[in-house]
Amino acid sequence: MDHREITLSRDCDAIQIPSGHPIVLPAGMNVIITQSLGGTYTVATPGGLARIEYKDADALGLDPTKEGSEKVAISGPLEEAVWNQLKTVFDPEIPVNVVDLGLIYDCQVTKKESGGASVLVKMTLTAPGCGMGPAIASDARYKILALDGIEDAEVELVWDPAWNQSMISEEGRMKLGLV
Repeated sequence: MDHREITLSRDCDAIQIPSGHPIVLPAGMNVIITQSLGGTYTVATPGGLARIEYKDADALGLDPTKEGSEKVAISGPLEEAVWNQLKTVFDPEIPVNVVDLGLIYDCQVTKKESGGASVLVKMTLTAPGCGMGPAIASDARYKILALDGIEDAEVELVWDPAWNQSMISEEGRMKLGLV
């Protein structure tokens, strides 16, 4: 994104960052897109940062995609496909995916008798008080359920062990300028 100022064309549902509270940004409000990753937009508003989902991209004057509206075909091992989907989930304040941030602690894929699969992911956040936790976990679950053959998914927020910067991958460190 070019960080240009945009005027919202219609009222738009959003999530206030970092509290996680749902808000409505009114038509005519000027915002600046600060991040566009994983199918969501982080915008700077006069009242602070907010996250807008891809389904509301038209309010920003952008063409909404059909991301997530169709099942994602799987090529290769199912667990690898789940990890790849998790790499499309981002903290709205940090331009690094949740896998490279070291927030995913465990990923269990279980085949079901029906032929489909169930996924359980344990993840944490960079800070226990982060109000965006439920939104990020919901994004992760949504992305996992988009995989063809996944029948159900659960993303559990855990706090042990406590997250620290040493958990960030080398790629994540490079993106954050920590190397």
